[in-house]
Amino acid sequence: MNSYREIALQGLWKNNPGLVQLLGLCPLLGTSNSMVNALGLGLATLLVLACSNAAISLIRRSLSEAVRLPVFVLIIAALTTCIELLMQAWTYELYQILGIFIPLITTNCVILGRAEAFAARNGVARAAFDGLMTGAGFALVLLAVGSLRELIGHGTLLADMQLLFGPAAANWKIQLLPHYQGFLLAVLPPGAFLVLGLLIAMKNRIDQSLAERAKAQAGEQPASQRQRVRVTGVIE
Repeated sequence: MNSYREIALQGLWKNNPGLVQLLGLCPLLGTSNSMVNALGLGLATLLVLACSNAAISLIRRSLSEAVRLPVFVLIIAALTTCIELLMQAWTYELYQILGIFIPLITTNCVILGRAEAFAARNGVARAAFDGLMTGAGFALVLLAVGSLRELIGHGTLLADMQLLFGPAAANWKIQLLPHYQGFLLAVLPPGAFLVLGLLIAMKNRIDQSLAERAKAQAGEQPASQRQRVRVTGVIE
């Protein structure tokens, strides 16, 4: 049984669905051309993931193997429909922008994967927390990609936040580069692949540095230093 700290670490970093598992890439890449789009879809996915994990954990002992997967999909579809109706009622313009990616949350591999791998095997509290952390990890990757693409593409941040938070957020827009002409590639689909690739490379580099630091603290030489010593010995 993993501790809550380990569950959070797995969802947010070690087993992040966007940077490690590479699941749910279609909505991640398709809607992340701005912060508001990324945040809207990220929050919707997080809510569906946390609620579906809790619901599946509640009924896990009552399901047979024959109907388990269809029931999982039915629960996820029902929760996605609720989120879709709420967005139609409160954030209709953002709902229209996100389009088909909202109902497609039902088939998101992240949600189905956590339902089968964790929610169906753990208690309600742990399952809900796992869904919350995994959803937060996915939403943070979405937000990071959306922020970078908006910044590079338009030179702004927090543009059009009124679509999600109402008229009070109309003045949240930050124009970081006043005379910036824009960079079209960043807001086109290839820009999403490039930005996500850079984030994955950065995470891998951080993990490598942490691993080498841990080995150094344990009295072991990092791999790069061992290789230099080996090469020096061959030359001598």
